[in-house]
Amino acid sequence: MNNTYTDLVKQTFEFPQEGFDVKDNYLEFNGLDIKALIDKYGTPFKLTFLPKIGMQINKAKKMFHDAIKKNRYDGDYFYCYCTKSSHFSFIMEETLKHGVHIETSFAYDIDIVNKLYERKKINKETYVICNGFKTKNYTRAIARLINSGFKNVLPILDNKEELEDYKRNIRIKDKVKLGLRVAAEEEPSFDFYTSRLGIPPRDILEYYVDKIKGNEKFELKMLHFFMNKGIKDDIYYWSQFNRVMNLYCQLKKICPELDSINIGGGFPIKHSLGFDYDYNYIVNEIVANIKSMCKKNKVPVPHIYTEFGSFTVGESGAVIYSVVGEKMQNDRESWYMIDSSFITTLPDTWGIGEKFLMLPINKWDQEYQEVHLGGLTCDGYDFYTSEEHINAVFLPKQQASGEPLYIGFFHTGAYQDQLSGYGGIKHCLIPSPKHVIVGYDKNGQLKDWLYAKEQTSQSMLKILGY
Repeated sequence: MNNTYTDLVKQTFEFPQEGFDVKDNYLEFNGLDIKALIDKYGTPFKLTFLPKIGMQINKAKKMFHDAIKKNRYDGDYFYCYCTKSSHFSFIMEETLKHGVHIETSFAYDIDIVNKLYERKKINKETYVICNGFKTKNYTRAIARLINSGFKNVLPILDNKEELEDYKRNIRIKDKVKLGLRVAAEEEPSFDFYTSRLGIPPRDILEYYVDKIKGNEKFELKMLHFFMNKGIKDDIYYWSQFNRVMNLYCQLKKICPELDSINIGGGFPIKHSLGFDYDYNYIVNEIVANIKSMCKKNKVPVPHIYTEFGSFTVGESGAVIYSVVGEKMQNDRESWYMIDSSFITTLPDTWGIGEKFLMLPINKWDQEYQEVHLGGLTCDGYDFYTSEEHINAVFLPKQQASGEPLYIGFFHTGAYQDQLSGYGGIKHCLIPSPKHVIVGYDKNGQLKDWLYAKEQTSQSMLKILGY
């Protein structure tokens, strides 16, 4: 009877597949021996596999460059990384190795930009796209960055009042580049009709004419568009996309210096072995539609900017746990208890019901069963009971003796540390797990190192005032 975990996976998916393979009944992640890391560091631990970041960046660049060539498109493509996805220095520096630019969302991001410049990881030609609703501290930080000689800082105006701060604080003689963010309409299932961010489309032409056109200090270079649900091949995305492109063409006719469209971020990442998303098709459609709309309106095509956050770093991350206990709570619900908490290490599973790609590290030759996964906190919501492709979790059965079952949640590299408060106070004082990084050394060899130890009780007690 074919009832091992290996049989289950191979009957359900094409396996092995990119990033995942099994050798001697142990899972490998991008060719990395996870069991060896478990033996070296113990669980739980967070893992960052740095080479995946470059793979993702280069994948996107190639897709856009191929589409530009295929469609004989006259504009260029610029890849920007959203700092909010992960601000860690090792993440930022790895992305910048691959010729990307930066998108910011808060005042402290500008401090990171200055630190990266001090470390010679960027220069004053690097594009810094400044997004978000801006506080006074944020606009002043942007102004200081521009005044210090950064030539390609683009404040994306989120509201009509923001420009006044730049008028007061920017002192350079050259014209300052600006962008305008279009407030996108969301899907009918969303909690609101129109994004809280950006300027309503109906107001943008009038605002440009009244406030920017003919201004000696500023020029409009970019129109910015972003939808919360991301880039999806459905009627809602394409209707908003076409609406913004029509607005771009109208603006271009009265604003010759406008030359860029920013389609934001939102490429999905693999959260299941059954993931199916045709990136090449979507990229080609984006480029082809922009060219078609511009041709129809008889205006030159714009340069294309994207701001990929999750797509850049999401698939580089993993969290590895041990199953430390099994509980049968009734006649059919079996619980595997992990040695950490989902709320504190993967807050999206709790906050928005996100599903990550979950696989066992060992025991692939064992029989499987349906289980629920429980975390260590006292919170009733600290659990994981279904996967993206099915309303259940299947894992190998536990054995009375031998090594414990190890499980991994993969493609967790975006947002989870920011949302959980890295190194801060956690629910039920569950500590932040140790953090292991894997990357290439100067000789091109893979090496692993401990970035952070498991959080101690002393560090928490100090924060709490004890």
